[in-house]
This record gives sequence, C-alpha cells and structure tokens, in this order.
Amino acid sequence: MATATPLAGPTALRGKVQQTYLNLVGGEWVASGSGRTFEDRNPADSREIIAIFPDSTAEDVRKALDAARAALKGWAATPAPQRQAIVQKAIASLRGRAEELAQALTWEEGKVLAEARVEINRGLTAMEYLAAEGRRLLGHTIPSEQPGMFAWTQRRPKGVVGIITPWNFPFAIPAWKVAPALVCGNTVVFKPAEQTPLCAQLLVEALVDAGLPAGVLNLVHGGPEVGEAIVTDPAVRAISFTGSTEVGKLINRKASEHLAKVQLEMGGKNACIVMPDADLDKAAKDIVVGAFGSTGQRCTATSRVVVDRKVKDLLVEKLLAEAKNVQTGNGFADGILMGPMVDDRAIEKAQQYVDVARQEGNQVLCGGKRAQSRPEHEHGYFFEPTIVVGVRKEHTLNREEVFGPVLSILEADGLEDALDVANSVEYGLTGAIYTKDLSAAFAYARASEAGMLHVNCPSIYSEIQMPFGGIKDSGTGGREMGPTAIDFWTEWQTVYVKHEG
Repeated sequence: MATATPLAGPTALRGKVQQTYLNLVGGEWVASGSGRTFEDRNPADSREIIAIFPDSTAEDVRKALDAARAALKGWAATPAPQRQAIVQKAIASLRGRAEELAQALTWEEGKVLAEARVEINRGLTAMEYLAAEGRRLLGHTIPSEQPGMFAWTQRRPKGVVGIITPWNFPFAIPAWKVAPALVCGNTVVFKPAEQTPLCAQLLVEALVDAGLPAGVLNLVHGGPEVGEAIVTDPAVRAISFTGSTEVGKLINRKASEHLAKVQLEMGGKNACIVMPDADLDKAAKDIVVGAFGSTGQRCTATSRVVVDRKVKDLLVEKLLAEAKNVQTGNGFADGILMGPMVDDRAIEKAQQYVDVARQEGNQVLCGGKRAQSRPEHEHGYFFEPTIVVGVRKEHTLNREEVFGPVLSILEADGLEDALDVANSVEYGLTGAIYTKDLSAAFAYARASEAGMLHVNCPSIYSEIQMPFGGIKDSGTGGREMGPTAIDFWTEWQTVYVKHEG
C-alpha cells in the first residue's frame, strides 16, 4: 500500500489568490453594503484561511437584479452565435488554467486532486457542449390549417434568472448552469455556496474577461439571506438550484408565489442492485468508487447496496477488502483516495446517522467515526469509509440521505424483491444493477423509479450529451445537460403570419 506523502500545497495558485474578493454587480467589483465578510477555509486543515468574501444582504441582491434588468434588453437582442463566442472565449481561457482550477477546487472543497481534475474537465466539456446551443436554438415551421398563413415557433430567453449552486461540485455545476443561461439570452444573478466561493469567482472572472457586457452576469456571495432575496424577488423569472431536497422544496413554494419557473436538482438515496450472476469483483470496485469517491458528498453517490441473499456474504467480503484500500487525507497528498468532508456539521451529521444505525440494530463493519489515525487528520474534517449491514427497508439508513461516506447493505430475494427495496424511498435520482442477464437488465430499466439508470457501471456515471436529473424528491423542472438543457432557459413563442387573403 502506498504511503501518503503530503505535497507543499496548491503550487499553481501561489501568488494568484487574493486575500479578499468582492461581488460583481453591474460590471463593477464591489463590497457588500453590510461590510460583513466570511472566511473560505481549507477543509483538510481548518486553520488555513484561503480567502475572504463578502457576506452580502438582500439590498446587494436588489442592486444586482437592477443591473440584470438593465442589461437584459441588449443581451437578449445580441445574436445567439455572438453570445456563444463570448462563452467559448472564456472556455479557452479556463482550459489554459485547468491545473490551477483543479488545485483551487481541492484546496477549498477537499476532494482529491485527481477527482478535481476530472471535475474541471467535465465542467469545461459541458460548457463547450452547451455554448454550441448558440447555433442550435431551433424552432419549428408548422403547416397551418389556413391558406395564406405561415406559422412557426421560436425560442426567447426567460429574462432575469437566479442561479444557486452547492459546495460539492463548485466548478462543474456553476459551469453547466451559467453557460446555457447566458447563451440563451438571459441575464443572471448567481449565488455560489459560501463553503466554496473561490471556484465560482474564477469562473465568473473568466467570463468577464472574455467580454461579457456589464450587468449580464452578477455574482453575489453570501448565505441564506442572499438566496432568499433571489428566490422571492418578482423580477426573477427562473431559478435553477442544486442542493438539498428540504431547501429545494422551500424554494419551489416561495418561487411559485410569483410564478417563477424552477429547476431543482436535489438529494438522492441511490441503490445498487447486485444479482447472483454478477461479476462480484467488478461490482465491489464500482460500488466503493460510487460510495466513497468525492467522500460520498454527491447526490449520485451509491449509498445503498441491495444484494441477493445468495451472494451477500461474498460481496460484503469483497467490499470490505476494497474499502481498506481507501486512504483518507489531504487531497494534495499522494496515495489518498478520499478527502475531507466539507465542515464540522457534515461530520456531525454522518456520525449521527451511524449512531442511529447502531440503535436500530445495524452492524458497522468498518469505519463509523471521525478519522484520527494520522497527525494530518487532527485539524481536518475527515470521516472513515463506513459500511453498515443488517439494514432493512424501514431503517433510517435505507430512507434518509447521509451525504457522506456511509454505505448501507440490504438483502433481497430475487429481482422483484430487490426492486421493491430500491424503490422504497422518496428519492429517485440514479441507480445501478450488476447482472449478466439481459432480461433482468431490461426489467430493471422498466421498473426502476429513478431518472438515471446504469447496468454494470456505477451510479455516479454520466455524460454531458445525455440529460441529467431525477424524479420524485430528487428533481423537478426539467433536465440539465444534453439536448434538453436549453428547455429550462427559454420560452416557446408561437408566430402566425397571414400573408395572403
């Protein structure tokens, strides 16, 4: 087993990260009117302050919305290919700084550097795909039932839109929301998560440097007050949010008061079904990647394994063997496969779920506590990879999202029973099955209550040219990514032209 060797830190960022950052409002970098600030800290070493950001207010949001309204007419009238060109110029700049971006991501979010590099590439690839919609904002010509009548449909921007993003994918998610919003002709007020503001800052700076007109994109840092002000303002015609189901439902209620369109990507409790004929070695490797990659802090994480009773013991043995190879530590260190959780609250939440599991009679086979085995764990938010067996449908670990490196094992008798267990939760984001039986795979695809399904590959897998999103309590309001992405950011307009008679 490789020994983890700490690096000196984010070398590509030395001398480039400012001590203090500002909001972007109407093309100007400005402080919050409150004068308050908050600290962006390294979750691998909470003693380290990365940078300082403004703790903004509803009044700051109001000014940003005023700027977005003022810029809307000119930006919407700009030909879509020209809007595309600005976004593509930003992409080229960001591509040239990909390593710097990856190190920034590891520094402030904590995921290991290899995962951060994947996220940066994924975010930029998504931007490239979505920017190209500037030449594909297609409508339809439709035969009229009247002679001398020409009829067609065309897309128009929604208007002023709000974007609220989470901390767990602090570059990719803002990238694949902001790019289509701009290309479709909307003006934006953007609030990133206060735990990971630096990645959002770097994205916005690149778009500004690429020539984005003043007021088209506005960045307002801060906490719940900022989000509340965006969601409740009648000027905001659409809101795209990724985060918890609890907050998503609250946004949906408040936005409905002024009939704003909402796109909500929320939680998951994703199940991986393992059938007796599965390649158990492959299944175990993929499950561990799905459960403990990104420290389990992603909505698509594999959080439940529903395994046929016939192979349960053998699969658990293989899962434990794989989990033992998952070293936890600073994401800049060699040999580390799992970084820290985002903060102390996340650690406490994971611990509470493990404690509840024990109270309900579940058995913790590995992990189950804060990682403290090495000196570098002392000042970081590290939690051990955890596997829990004996979980049943009614248990908490089957029903509720932990959002951390906690994997629960449930048993089933055959495919029908496994599907019943997998579908027994309120979430419906993603899922997987491991089987060599083609009939079982198609039965799984027909019966699964999730928006994204996987056969013999992990629940976390996705491609940017395919729609991304869930059903039930995992998502509503239209899919991100793929050819459906622009549907949320545009309105259909129908035109009739009577040219004869």
